[in-house]
Amino acid sequence: MTQIIDGKKISQEVRDELKEKVATLKARGKTFSLAVIQVGDDPASSVYVGNKKKACAYIGIESLSYELPRETTQEELLKLVDELNGNPGVSGILIQLPLPEHMDEDKVLLAISPEKDVDGFHPVNVGNLSIGRPGFVSCTPAGVIQLLKRSGIQIEGKECVVLGRSNIVGKPMAMLLLRENGTVTVCHSRTKNLKEITRRADILVVAIGRPKYVDASFVKEGAVVIDVGIHRNEAGKLCGDVDFDSVSPHTSAITPVPGGVGPMTIAMLMHNVVEGSR
Repeated sequence: MTQIIDGKKISQEVRDELKEKVATLKARGKTFSLAVIQVGDDPASSVYVGNKKKACAYIGIESLSYELPRETTQEELLKLVDELNGNPGVSGILIQLPLPEHMDEDKVLLAISPEKDVDGFHPVNVGNLSIGRPGFVSCTPAGVIQLLKRSGIQIEGKECVVLGRSNIVGKPMAMLLLRENGTVTVCHSRTKNLKEITRRADILVVAIGRPKYVDASFVKEGAVVIDVGIHRNEAGKLCGDVDFDSVSPHTSAITPVPGGVGPMTIAMLMHNVVEGSR
């Protein structure tokens, strides 16, 4: 019978563990704070920022909110980031994306100190991951690893295929699976004989950014399938990169959308803030 991996339940486990850890460390005089910067009033960004604030409040992390008007200049934003970098009371800095068109996202993200880059996007942290050194890890791939481990799914020695090569998910996902001693193949939309490769996977992580792209013909019988995608279909209903109804009968375990990988991203962000403050 297929195991439906419950991201809501597992993310709550992570949050509860962090809440207990923060209470213990606070009793020893430690403080925690996350600075969240939002430029403009994009509705989706506002929802994400609100969810991050709620998570901070639950765990016991102070949330410092900077809601800047859309017309804020890049120079003004960089000045704020520089001030937060130099503030010892700030544990982590997060800039909610996307930024307005007049800003250079790469330049702004590079301005965040690697020691406060709790999103794990800075090249220093990406480089640390690639050579096995400590550093912040991109939250969504880190969440996938926790979903697998906490669901009793062994990674070591397994054939792992990552479908997608983005800097935020695909590439760090491959490196994390390697770190767990998986045998990893990265493929993408230009890969030849794509289905032949994905059908080898014991663990298939799909992050290709196309709604319901992966159907049963991509999947080996009994594989574990992790769906990182999130979209709205024509009816406005959330769906992933995987056609869940087609694929799930052929899997040993699968994540749903919503309620799979999504809740883990904020949980791992909170993990990064706590670990970075210790």
